[in-house]
Amino acid sequence: MTTLTEADALDGLRDALGLLKDREQVAQRLLDSSAKHSFDPDKELDWDAPFEEGKWFWPPELVSLYDTPMWKRMSEEQRILLSRHEAAALASLGIWFEIILMQLLVRHIYDKSATSAHVRYALTEIEDECRHSKMFARLITHGGTPWYPVSRVHQHLGRLFKTISTTPGSFTATLLGEEVLDWMQRLTFPDERVQPLIRGVTRIHVIEEARHVRYAREELRRQMVTAPKWSQEFTRITSGEFARVFSVAFVNPDVYTNVGLDRREAMAQVKASGHRRDVMQQGSKRLTDFLDDIGVLRGVGRKLWQSSGLLA
Repeated sequence: MTTLTEADALDGLRDALGLLKDREQVAQRLLDSSAKHSFDPDKELDWDAPFEEGKWFWPPELVSLYDTPMWKRMSEEQRILLSRHEAAALASLGIWFEIILMQLLVRHIYDKSATSAHVRYALTEIEDECRHSKMFARLITHGGTPWYPVSRVHQHLGRLFKTISTTPGSFTATLLGEEVLDWMQRLTFPDERVQPLIRGVTRIHVIEEARHVRYAREELRRQMVTAPKWSQEFTRITSGEFARVFSVAFVNPDVYTNVGLDRREAMAQVKASGHRRDVMQQGSKRLTDFLDDIGVLRGVGRKLWQSSGLLA
């Protein structure tokens, strides 16, 4: 972890990673990129093509039960069916998260200049997220699986979080929701074992989410330098608690019931799986290294992150 003195932080808006970039310049570059590299999933993807026999809906190594005793007893057909339902569950989770993110972005820009590039890019990102949510919903319907909403408890926690979250807390949660899935999707879209439609969906999402990650990272760096001390500390605690919620919500237990598995045994094996723990920590590592450098992973917040299983 890189450290930063208070004097350094006050010298021209610096953090442990160096000088902060100009907010308007960052936003304008992202707007330019959006103009060149944005996609309409309804037109870009072949929704009429049938799924290919024997192909996965998610890379097998990323399926929750991979390499567990239960996995080893399952037939190839049942494993692929589980990947189909887990892809739908992750798409459902993505919709839930993106709806929260859109509300947080609207709150962030509420009192800022509507003519600024920073606000115009936030509105552009909201457009992206609307398309992504519709794309994920269409994918779920096309796959013939149920919609997998998060639990009622997590719905209420999400509602509470988006109501009380500070600005740096909002951008920390944004990165958590985006970067773990982004890591998985970067493994998915080039994988020829996976259904072409899934690869197309993840490719679009990866390209457009890269801009969202850049926007959130640059703004979080700024917030962790300029926000009041109480806000920074509150962000550390709430982000750690959100990491705990996210790690639990990442696996929807209903998928096991729907593919004919014992739900309780499956959940127990996922919890005990060293492979699954490694996957989640690898998916989070780029983010947790960044959060560590800018001072988010400290004190009680760090312990909460560790208890989530996303931080070793």
